[in-house]
Amino acid sequence: MKGVFLDFDTVSHEGDIQTTELDAVLSDFQQYPVSTPEQIPDRIQDVEVLLTNKVKVTAAVMDAAPRLKLVCLAATGFDNVDIDAARERGIAVCNIAGYCTQAVAQHVFALILTLNQKLDGYRQRMRAGNWQESPHFTMLDYPISELSGKSLGIIGYGELGGGVARIAEAFGMEVLLAERPGREGPLRQGRLPVDDVLVQSDIVSLHCPLTEHTRNLLNAQAFERMPRHALLINTARGAVVDEQALADALRAGEIAGAGVDVLSQEPPVDGSPLLADDIPNLILTPHVAWAAVEARQRALDEMAMNIRAFQEGECRNRVV
Repeated sequence: MKGVFLDFDTVSHEGDIQTTELDAVLSDFQQYPVSTPEQIPDRIQDVEVLLTNKVKVTAAVMDAAPRLKLVCLAATGFDNVDIDAARERGIAVCNIAGYCTQAVAQHVFALILTLNQKLDGYRQRMRAGNWQESPHFTMLDYPISELSGKSLGIIGYGELGGGVARIAEAFGMEVLLAERPGREGPLRQGRLPVDDVLVQSDIVSLHCPLTEHTRNLLNAQAFERMPRHALLINTARGAVVDEQALADALRAGEIAGAGVDVLSQEPPVDGSPLLADDIPNLILTPHVAWAAVEARQRALDEMAMNIRAFQEGECRNRVV
């Protein structure tokens, strides 16, 4: 089968991962660092497998590839693929899951600990020479609290949410699990309504997909319900959070801080309210929570296993 990876530089940096497994399952495999919408039709016109991380695979893109049989994603989320169009055309779609659990979980706690330990504030004090000028052996400018005994609310309790929960428990935290937004019927055992999780949590960590029920889930009303000492961590999808509302909430002190790895537009070429330089206690990172080298290698190997399963008529990680 002939395959093409349209945005290979989103998973590889200067050749730091290997394509051995993909080369073994695809007789003809090409990689492009990046592909503009104008370049895509020529690059996919005779391929059977389209591999991508974040390229938008629309109906028009599918129609430009008459031999296309499989769209293989280097991600768990598949909101960049027109699923209905793929189903109508008989094109299979596979995602991957569980490949970056450790990477995301450690990034979540890097954000939590940076905010909780007030590391940015103390680093600024050090750079300004304040410790050298202090009459004391320690500095207590920014109060620090222990995570033990604190509550961590998780919205989106799948593979990633579960990984974060396990680390939270090791810190001695109480884990609160939100019911899936939009789910009908009675609450599942051990789950709480989202509103209850927001009210009761010292820290809220988002791991839910972007759906009609989760878009702007964390809005102005949600921030008003959260405790003023609460932290928000978002490594899910940017649009799960109303970015203007979060910026306003941080400026107003409605919540104590936020760690954000994702924005509603990536890269944020049109800007974002969260890019302003006057927002206190906000840490922004450029969608790198998943990007440990081990996770990126695992992602490619998982894609290869999906392709092999498809070739053998098996259903593995199929979205369509």
